[in-house]
Amino acid sequence: MAAVKLAIIYYSSTGTIHSMAERLSQAGEKAGAEVRVRQVGELAPPEAIASNAAWSQHFDKTKNEPKATADDVVWADAVLFGTPTRYGNVASQLKQFMDTLGPQWQQGLLADKAYAGFTATMTAHGGQESTLLALYNTIHHWGGVVAAPGYTDPLKFADGNPYGVSHVTGGNNDAPLTEVQNAALDHLAQRIIKIGGRLRD
Repeated sequence: MAAVKLAIIYYSSTGTIHSMAERLSQAGEKAGAEVRVRQVGELAPPEAIASNAAWSQHFDKTKNEPKATADDVVWADAVLFGTPTRYGNVASQLKQFMDTLGPQWQQGLLADKAYAGFTATMTAHGGQESTLLALYNTIHHWGGVVAAPGYTDPLKFADGNPYGVSHVTGGNNDAPLTEVQNAALDHLAQRIIKIGGRLRD
């Protein structure tokens, strides 16, 4: 049986979401999936990026990484979208990418796939849940299947986010992912692959 195709599509300004995407990729490959990791294009003007050292460094570090295209979503059986929260909402960079998928939506090419999300904020109540719920509004319009993790494993009671996976940086862009968060990311990848495979078959 062919491997489940997992697309991890994300936007990361200073690197936190990038680190989460890398962990998800490792977990996905370990679970036997064929994985594509794709960053969406940056929309912010150069002066905005230059005003934040961490943002500028991460932009320079990742500017040559493969960029997301519509084909990456069409290709996939399961999709994980990653975004930092922007005032409790999806970052404009990821939202703009999703908004360009109208032609694929009209053809029904985005439906009947498994989708879930991951996010990060500076503070503990900085909008993780509202960001993921806002993300899923688009998935409903596509006819996708939202495969949020819920409390399907005891580890989710430690992680505390049934809507996806979230990380609190505390303002430290270099704050490593905790053991709890890594376990939650692994579970998210394994679950989305399992559901994506069932929907495909």
